[in-house]
Amino acid sequence: MTTIPDTDSPQIDPSIPTWVLGETPWQAIQPAAGPRARVIIDNDFSGDPDDLFQLVHHVLSPSVDIRAVVASHLRPGDGFDPSSHTADNAATVVKDVFARMGIDSADVIYTGANEALVDRKTPQRSPAVDAIIAEALRDDVASPLFYVAGGGLTDIASAYLIEPRIADRLTLVWIGGGEHEELAAPPPGAMPIEYNLLIDVVAGQVIFGDSSVKIWQVPRDVYRQCLVSDAELRLRVAATGPLGRYLYDEVARVFAMVGAHMSGASETYALGDSPLVLLTALQSLFEPDSASSQHVERSTPALDDDGGYVEVPGARSMRIYTWVDTRLMFEDFYLKLSEFGRWQAGSAA
Repeated sequence: MTTIPDTDSPQIDPSIPTWVLGETPWQAIQPAAGPRARVIIDNDFSGDPDDLFQLVHHVLSPSVDIRAVVASHLRPGDGFDPSSHTADNAATVVKDVFARMGIDSADVIYTGANEALVDRKTPQRSPAVDAIIAEALRDDVASPLFYVAGGGLTDIASAYLIEPRIADRLTLVWIGGGEHEELAAPPPGAMPIEYNLLIDVVAGQVIFGDSSVKIWQVPRDVYRQCLVSDAELRLRVAATGPLGRYLYDEVARVFAMVGAHMSGASETYALGDSPLVLLTALQSLFEPDSASSQHVERSTPALDDDGGYVEVPGARSMRIYTWVDTRLMFEDFYLKLSEFGRWQAGSAA
């Protein structure tokens, strides 16, 4: 559903200021220190536009060093993008967002596989997989590496199958998976297999059941908590400038599409990928962690073919988030977007 640009190499408007990742020219008071963690962003950017909000928010967060942006695929025939090249489309969308923001750092954008895993032993090779492995195996940095995924898990599962050593060198923060029975119930009319897991169930089985990757999971019942109102989007996103208006218009297209089939529009939208920013860039100063949100520790289950959880005695521990701090998450986003919009308008004047 996200608008796919007509060209796969969108150009930066010469009337707006340019900058590169790692800089923060829109901040009048510069950060007191450099980034605390490295991040690889993985999302299906040609799908639900909530991932655009997550991408912009992460880019505007100086506490993280964005090492790669992985453009990943949707499931075949997905209503948001039914094409057979959704990862390619996702990469074009990211390039377009970077161009709108004046970011001259397209070298961090990597295209993932356009198809899911065929089995639990065979990786889908892609430029993204090579970048994931290279970053995870670096020995010249001590900062933690977070792999933040707002879609399927094809590319990180493929990287693991090619180079299992990455499992002990990163933390996966994943928006996806169904409710855990003892923690929450599915919503009315829920998809039998949660949307992001359905993109590649086999990849989920590899990461949960076959690997030793450290997992922080934000399941469906929690990412559904991340609701914003249309009034918020109009007054605190669309009104901040061209970038904010672009973000709003992409969501408005979904409002219109869904409203036409459901007897009217809703006044809320779930920005369900935004916890990827909250749990990494907005950690506490002392004893760094996602201190404002709540989670439980459980043994990592395996996943069956229907996306259900299967208990595995003695399995490694994982985090399951039960509540996320939407106040901190969204207020931080609104203020950063407004600050960036004022700077971009002033610098282009």
